[in-house]
Amino acid sequence: MANTKSAIKRIRRISKQTLVNKARRSKYRNAIKKMNLLLEEKKKTEALKFLPKLNSELMKVAKTGIIKKENASRNISRITKKIGKL
Repeated sequence: MANTKSAIKRIRRISKQTLVNKARRSKYRNAIKKMNLLLEEKKKTEALKFLPKLNSELMKVAKTGIIKKENASRNISRITKKIGKL
């Protein structure tokens, strides 16, 4: 257990930040799931409409460090290819 004043403050801060990160990660994962559902149902027009929102969500998460930028780019690339194949 932390025993200095600054360490106690850091624990408080980390616990708050953990909640924020969990919310962001959840939002990102739900966006990926929604896109995959649209792709499985072969709804190309809806997938194309949702693509900019997904792209924005992935880049926000990458910018804050929850996932790496390369990971976000790879996901966008693969999803774009899948939409093109529909």
